Amino acid sequence: MKELVSLQRNYFNSNATKPIAFRLAQLNKLKDILESKEGLLEEAIYQDFGKGPFETFLTEFYFVHDELKTAIKDLQEWARVRPISTDVLNTPAKSFIIPEPLGVSLVISPWNYPYQLALSPVVAAMAAGCTIVLKPSELTANCSRVLADLITKNFDREYFAVVQGGIAETTAVLAEKFDLIFFTGSVPVGKIVYQAAAKHLTPVILELGGKSPAIVAADGNLDITVRRLVWAKFVNSGQTCIAPDYICVHRSVEKQFLEKLAREIKSADFKLENGNYVKIINEKNAARVAGLIDANKVYLGGSSDIKKRFIEPTVMTNVRWDDKVMQEEIFGPVLPVVAYDDLDEVIRQIKQRPKPLALYLFTQDESIKKKVLREVSFGGGCINDAVMHIANGELPFGGVGDSGIGNYHGEAGFRAFSHHKSILDKEVTPDPDLKYSPHTEEKLKVLRSIAGVEPASVA
Repeated sequence: MKELVSLQRNYFNSNATKPIAFRLAQLNKLKDILESKEGLLEEAIYQDFGKGPFETFLTEFYFVHDELKTAIKDLQEWARVRPISTDVLNTPAKSFIIPEPLGVSLVISPWNYPYQLALSPVVAAMAAGCTIVLKPSELTANCSRVLADLITKNFDREYFAVVQGGIAETTAVLAEKFDLIFFTGSVPVGKIVYQAAAKHLTPVILELGGKSPAIVAADGNLDITVRRLVWAKFVNSGQTCIAPDYICVHRSVEKQFLEKLAREIKSADFKLENGNYVKIINEKNAARVAGLIDANKVYLGGSSDIKKRFIEPTVMTNVRWDDKVMQEEIFGPVLPVVAYDDLDEVIRQIKQRPKPLALYLFTQDESIKKKVLREVSFGGGCINDAVMHIANGELPFGGVGDSGIGNYHGEAGFRAFSHHKSILDKEVTPDPDLKYSPHTEEKLKVLRSIAGVEPASVA
């Protein structure tokens, strides 16, 4: 690991990655690889998850291609030197900001979207002009192996390298000094990464998780609401960091909501055999998620086969805030429904818990929209939809508080991997003697005037 990081640091310090032409060449190369090797990547993810071609393209490749398209189109604009106005005290001078790459970056990606969540940050790092060490998850062994093989064959190790392995390898790579660490994963592991980065004063982008609520108000369009929520919850079998973790539905429409929810889940025909559903990543996670199901509160579903890594889409009702299923991020196809009478109580309960990565609100009432957006802190989200804010590359994506630090996607990703260097370029002409000795009352009056501060009053 030490040798690899040293190799990349030397390469970065040679300035090879800084020209825009170089960055565009790498982005286009990655684009060509993904297009030409799509079948190979599809086969690997099917082996790991049982994920079919449609869902693979929709939830994996689409996002990476959109990031690549945007970066290739807009990189020149993102990377330009930006002129800034100069203050009176520094006139005559020019002021400007130079975006420059941070340097050697480490991207640690998770298993739940092994291509999207590995390569979207890589696109941002390439656009910014960084070198990249990618550490994919060992849990999606086939995806990680194929990614490593394609990257090793097509990119120089001194510029872009993959480190495979488990906890030991991750620990070893975290012991090295990077210029940025980008981590996507759980809150507990995010804390470990943060602690490792702190030893080197390395900045971090942490994309974590948490329990993301959905709120269904009494006036919500239930047909549209239910269809969008069912897709958002059960895509990837609920193994999505921004999946609606639980739903708070107004008691006046709870019965109708649940009936429509059951019909929509049944019509979606979620089966491993038809490509509409994917496996839980491993038996350990399948057992953990199954253990959150309270058989006495199951409204729909509830069955599981741990050996087959299958959990039936499950809806739980009569759920209380102190139930087991409400104490941790579910990260699986189990959907608790909490009925509410008072929106203020829902807001109070959400605010008592760690700030969520996402929040979804279903209402057409502008006062409810304003109230929730004003009072609740969360990473990002949707009104009258769920999950799909991630598809808009113009929206920075990231958490707040326990759900993450920093954001990316589009220009926000470029900025995450960049330092914005502020420069004052002063003309070589004699200075006014305002700041120099001797310090006089007259000079102080001028300074106050420039600052817009009234003369000091006599006590």
